[in-house]
This record gives sequence, structure tokens and C-alpha cells, in this order.
Amino acid sequence: MHLQEIQMRDPFILADWKSNYYYLYGTTDKDPWKAKGVGFETYRSTDLVHWEGPFVIFTPPAGFWGTNNFWAPEVHLYQDKYYLFASFKSDVRRRGTQILVSSSPLGPFVPLGDRPATPADWECLDGTFFLDEQAQPWMVFCHEWVQANDGEILARRLSSDLREAIGEPVLLFKASAAGWPKLLCRRDGTGIVDARVTDGPFLHRTKDGTLLMLWSTVSEAGYAMGYARSTSGSLLGPWVQQEKPLIQCDGGHGMIFRSFEGVLYLTYHSPNKTPNERPFFVALEEKQGALVCR
Repeated sequence: MHLQEIQMRDPFILADWKSNYYYLYGTTDKDPWKAKGVGFETYRSTDLVHWEGPFVIFTPPAGFWGTNNFWAPEVHLYQDKYYLFASFKSDVRRRGTQILVSSSPLGPFVPLGDRPATPADWECLDGTFFLDEQAQPWMVFCHEWVQANDGEILARRLSSDLREAIGEPVLLFKASAAGWPKLLCRRDGTGIVDARVTDGPFLHRTKDGTLLMLWSTVSEAGYAMGYARSTSGSLLGPWVQQEKPLIQCDGGHGMIFRSFEGVLYLTYHSPNKTPNERPFFVALEEKQGALVCR
């Protein structure tokens, strides 16, 4: 298969040196909005052009708390295991990010515990993994605009085995910190137009040590993705937003990976309308701590 044949939102690439395969993960349910959640699939490739699959990596076990909105899986190799971070929701529990584990990038992935790592009374999504300079694991995630109004991106410490969230989340920034997100109508029935989206955070450290965070929102041109820079070089910032989006062609929820040949790539989905979304790859350059699409 080629990328244009794969319906997928929120693409994520694991370049797995253990197997010498690239694994492509993402939101793969045909209707991820209203239908009951089915599961997650992956595709694999040796050249980023020709893809095998799909391979089923997760099907909800009996009693699993999530029933809907199976969104944005990411897979990270940590302590010789593969950890999947993904968003779920049910009719009785708020949307949150659950961590799952497997011995293989092809799964099957099983939940770590019976609850998400995000606060139980918050509407959250798009948790991503980050390991800081002291080897402390964190989850960075969004407090969703449907509840927070001005969407937030926060960080929360995790235990060394990723089974427990430690302490309270730390606010990194709100969507309004950037000058380009579009104001949306609140979801509280007031009709007030002052809400802003945060979506899809992903951390990337450049070769010169600069720490950047990709994140997506809605701009005047549609779905878009920009990034922020940590002025301290650490996860807790402060974070300074770039003046313009990196991608503003009705595409977003991206991540950065390096190929086996050392080429830096950005992947994201476009357009943002189901069932037409497809994964895209764009070569990137790092220039003085900034990102430039080739």
C-alpha cells in the first residue's frame, strides 16, 4: 500500500532500530467520532513508500473502560518495552489518555491499570511521552477546549514504570499564548465566540539542544500546526510561540522522526475531514533551533 491508500488521522511513526522497520500508527477507525470504538491498527515499511498491513495491535478487552473516540495512538520504546499512549472516552467517563504496553511494536497492547493517566474530572486528549534530562518520564497532554475554553497543554510526571501519574499536572501554556489560533464558539450553549483549541502536542529536541513542541489548533485558514520553543531548554519552559504556523494547509496533529538514513521528517494528516484524511511526510531542516519544511 501507499500513503494515499491509507485513511488515517494523527499519524505517528516509530523508527524501530530493533526490527529495522518503520511502524505507522494513527486513528484508524473508519468513524472515530460517533461510532463505537473498534481498536487500533498499524502499518510497517522498510522505505517509507511501500507499506504492509494493516496489523491489528489493540482490540478493547472485556471490561475496558473506553468505548468511544479511540484517538491518536503513539508508540514509544522505553526500558525495552513498547508503550502506547492513546485517548478514549465512554458515556460515563470523561475523555482521557490511557497507557498500554506490549513486548512488540505489532502488539497486542494491553492496558497498564484500569484508568487513564489524565485527571478523572477533566476532558483530556493526545497524551505524549517525554523523558527529561534526569530520565524522569512525563506525559504531556491537552486539557480540552470543550471544557477549558482556552485549551491548555500540561505536563504530568509518571512513575518509572509508567503505571502511575505522580502529583498534579503543570500548566505549560494555553492556546491564547499564540497569536494565530481562531476563536471558536464555546461548547456551553452561551453562543460566546472566545474558545481556542489545543491538540496533538509532540516534543522534539534539535541537534543544538533546543527543545521544541509541535501542537495543532484551528487557524483562520483551517486546521493548522505550529510550534513553541522552551527558553530554558527544559520541559517546564517558559514556552515562546512562533509567530506563524508551520503547516496551515488544512493539516495537523503531527510528529517528527528521523529516518534510518538520518533524514528528519514531519508527518501529519490532511485534509481534516473524515473519510478523506491521509498521512503525509515532509522533510525538515533545523536552522538555529527553528524548523523549516524543505
